[in-house]
Amino acid sequence: MSASANVNVKAKVNGTVAAGWEPVREEFEAFVAAEAHSPEAQLAVYRDGRRVVDLWAGEDTDGSTLTGVYSISKGAAHLVVALLVQDGVLDLERPVSAYWPEFTGGGKERLTVRQLVSHQSGLINTAEGFDYAELADDALVAARLARQEPYWEPGTAYGYHALVIGALSGEVVRRATGRSLQEVFEERIRAPYGLDLYLGLPEELEGRWKPVLDMLPTQEQLAARAAAGTAVPELLPVAFNAHRETPTDLVAFANHPKVKALGPASAGGIGTARAVAAMYAAAISEVEGRPALLEPQTAAEFARPHTPGEDRVTAEEDHFGLGFERQHAVGPRAFGHSGAAGGLGWADPATGIGYGYTRRRFGFPGGAAPENDRLAAAVLRAAAGETAGQESAGQKSAGQESAGQKSAGQESAGQKSAGQA
Repeated sequence: MSASANVNVKAKVNGTVAAGWEPVREEFEAFVAAEAHSPEAQLAVYRDGRRVVDLWAGEDTDGSTLTGVYSISKGAAHLVVALLVQDGVLDLERPVSAYWPEFTGGGKERLTVRQLVSHQSGLINTAEGFDYAELADDALVAARLARQEPYWEPGTAYGYHALVIGALSGEVVRRATGRSLQEVFEERIRAPYGLDLYLGLPEELEGRWKPVLDMLPTQEQLAARAAAGTAVPELLPVAFNAHRETPTDLVAFANHPKVKALGPASAGGIGTARAVAAMYAAAISEVEGRPALLEPQTAAEFARPHTPGEDRVTAEEDHFGLGFERQHAVGPRAFGHSGAAGGLGWADPATGIGYGYTRRRFGFPGGAAPENDRLAAAVLRAAAGETAGQESAGQKSAGQESAGQKSAGQESAGQKSAGQA
């Protein structure tokens, strides 16, 4: 990461929005215009199963460009877990060791599936860490973590398992179903909806893939961060594999050939904003004639708070539901997950929204980019306006119907009067 002069390269915004959703485009255009460098970003929104926003901006990015989506992958992974819980294949209250007998030692044998997927295992990494090729292999990561002493007593605290939660959840899926999490995602979610979201990019799609690009912070941004003097939580470097002699570079990780090919479920997904939004829309509403993937009670269970207090890795408060991040800027029923370059995906059953946002250019300072809150606010305002318009139209239609019935009644009375005459 190097400082950059504040030279605003205006990236043209392309794409379409449905009538009434123009303010979302305006907010997207405003953020793009304010960026010092082209974000190479995509934004898509579904409402009640139909796409209402499809936008992109960049010098080398369009709406169908595939790129690394980082921890948005965790949302895809835990949608698989939610389906298996809903099917009765996985029991949230059973010990992980009931599915995975080698998962013992240091209190791990008492950890439940519920606690595992809500980042409570304490297995944020191994003492020696992993290289890029190893991080790409979920089975290898899971096997090493099963032998690792937890960084805290399992089930007593929580912390973001940034690069390994997909391997842990994935191993439970593999033990319960006999198939990898990636295979279940492909069969149950990606293929049926034709999603451009992959946990393992097929070779024939390499031509559509574009690499993630490093952030280029301005001098002002760097100065503001230095002035803030934010302390780094002790376990943050461990969780992000930065405690090694050669720390993991997240840009190199996403662009690594093995990561692309194998699609590790923590952060190795490749996709588009359209696909992310469609996946979350499909989770809560009918899409293309298919019923919602999740029953309302399943969505509610995976969205509700599971981690009160402070995250021991990121120092965030009330961070997780089950596998998904809580979406405080959206609403209490919303669930989703951010990605390191600034991307974000979420579903909100209260409004019927599925949201997807991706960036190829790392946003500053990393993690869910700040523009997501502004975009979410614009999306929710547009949804509220659409709902109000529909209700107004419904009331008008009902009034016209009532007036028609009254007119018909008067006509009938007139005919009766004429008959009497």
